[in-house]
Amino acid sequence: MLAMHSHQSSVQNPSPVVNKPSVAATSVTSGAGPFRCAPTSSSLFHSHVHAAQSGSAIESPSSSDDSQSHSLNDDTSDELLNDWHHQDEHHLSSANAYRMRRESDQTSPSSATSATFADPQSNNVSDAIDPNSPDALAPKIEELDDDGEVLMDLKPGDDRPADDVSNAIASLPRKRGRPRKHPLPMPGGQMKVAKGRSKTGCITCRRRKKKCDETKPACLNCQKNAVVCEGYPPKEIWKSGKQKMADAVRRTSISILPRGLPILIDGIETDVDRRFLDHFVFDFSRVLTLINDDSNPFKEILLPMATQHRGLMHSLMCLSGSHLSARDPEPRFKERKHYHFDRAITDLRDSINAAPLAEDAQEPSLLVEDPIIASTLALCLNTICEGETAGEYRSHMDAARYLLLNQKPKNEKFRQFIIEFFQYHDVSNSLTSLDRRPVQLTGDLRLPDFVPHAQAGTFLGIFDGLFNYISEITRLRDRIRVRHSEGYEPAVDYQILSEAVTIDSALRIWEPSYTPETPNWYASQLYRQSTWVYLYRTIRPSRPSDKISQVVDDALKYLDLLPQDAGAYSIMLMPLFLIGCSAFLPRQRDRIKKGFEAMKEYSSLRNIEPALRVVERVWEVMDTKMEESWDWEKIIEEMQMDFLIT
Repeated sequence: MLAMHSHQSSVQNPSPVVNKPSVAATSVTSGAGPFRCAPTSSSLFHSHVHAAQSGSAIESPSSSDDSQSHSLNDDTSDELLNDWHHQDEHHLSSANAYRMRRESDQTSPSSATSATFADPQSNNVSDAIDPNSPDALAPKIEELDDDGEVLMDLKPGDDRPADDVSNAIASLPRKRGRPRKHPLPMPGGQMKVAKGRSKTGCITCRRRKKKCDETKPACLNCQKNAVVCEGYPPKEIWKSGKQKMADAVRRTSISILPRGLPILIDGIETDVDRRFLDHFVFDFSRVLTLINDDSNPFKEILLPMATQHRGLMHSLMCLSGSHLSARDPEPRFKERKHYHFDRAITDLRDSINAAPLAEDAQEPSLLVEDPIIASTLALCLNTICEGETAGEYRSHMDAARYLLLNQKPKNEKFRQFIIEFFQYHDVSNSLTSLDRRPVQLTGDLRLPDFVPHAQAGTFLGIFDGLFNYISEITRLRDRIRVRHSEGYEPAVDYQILSEAVTIDSALRIWEPSYTPETPNWYASQLYRQSTWVYLYRTIRPSRPSDKISQVVDDALKYLDLLPQDAGAYSIMLMPLFLIGCSAFLPRQRDRIKKGFEAMKEYSSLRNIEPALRVVERVWEVMDTKMEESWDWEKIIEEMQMDFLIT
């Protein structure tokens, strides 16, 4: 009856179309459907919760755009909810009338296809708009689902617990449609909003898991807590998958790129090697020979040869590294010099093994290159730089001797230098050993006999013939030592005495090849004095005398005349050793010690220290058992030392 009455009222009032409906009418039209409008604020709240969970959507009857038919706007829902809470009795009665109309429609099947809209300005239901009117818009009717039963059960004043209603609504199947971007909060609690962790803080705060104020260059939080701010990680540029793939391909292609530039000179490979090379050219080469300018054979002959031969370059760099590490004991210098030494030895061994075999011969032929001979002598000098006293030089000296006796060097300038170099060390070696005697070079390897004012060489005593006299004196010592050990008296027979007088006469007329009163001339006079001391100490008993004292004093005067930077200081060890073994007076010994210190400061060669220890040991024997101080070679052997005094 109520439905029929409403229909009749709508016919009597054909034009009650409302252009601007009130909030209540809007809420009824655009809510959850005309059959889902809740009469109270409590049922409306549960209805919105159900709409948010089930994802149901209601299309607007006045719009054809699909985007407007999916869900309610969140802000509008909140406004509607607030408006419903403040409805007056007029709106509440209209809602009750609408609910009664809906219940009567459910009982009458014929009225299920029509809907009645209440006029928000009228309290009478008969003022509603007839949906069959041509001016009215027919709303889209949505069928009731199972959740409608739950909503229908909610009535005003229902005191059912909210948790039961929520559980009932949550158990319903989810409806199709686009979910809310910001779902409504669940009743009885608040939804926890996840907060992302900031990734732009400093490294220190992120490691300490503290909030960073991101002050740059150093954050204030680290300064306040007295910790060192490690700064901020570099910003990573976002790259797409295609860019990452391109970077991976580029990194893979690096392996097929051409290698770096090759080494210019074999043996000069690192910064330390370049330091060794500079030290060899500008410093070390001057302490090896008498020549202290660019004509130094180590720079003029050996270094250009080493650029064409890897083994010789390793030998020279090992030699330079040993000398440099004596002045600067940096670990990287020691490590690198050992590397060059190992490479030089390996190259020598490979070169000898690769030499062709002669016909019907069991050993390799001796046709080796000149750099091989030079490399053996460079390794011999390395023992001097290292201060080795266990005879490490012997193998290198023996190899050089073996090669020189069986093969003539090809380069003439190198031949002259290498023979002089070998003889100087070979003769000097005989002064400190009992079994090492100078070899007699013959043929093309023989140097010219003594000629006054002969051309000066790189060492004193070779081209001017002075070392020939030293070799003859060494042979006299060997004969006297044998006669003394066999008990012959006197130990110096007439034959030995005659040969000694001949040597003495030659020394008196000997003149150096250098200009008088020059550093090299002073050095030559010192060599001459030491040679005469060696002769006197050979044929005379070991005791003090005015003659020996005078010669030692004169020799020390020549030493005082040498400038501190004279190149001759590099070859003063051998004459100073002979004079030291003949110093019976304390004042002479003090001056000799100063001479050893001056040489050590100039050349930094580490064989100077063991030479001084031997001289001091000879002095101790002089003061206790004077006769035994004559044989310093035996004293060195008892000290278990074997080294070169060059």
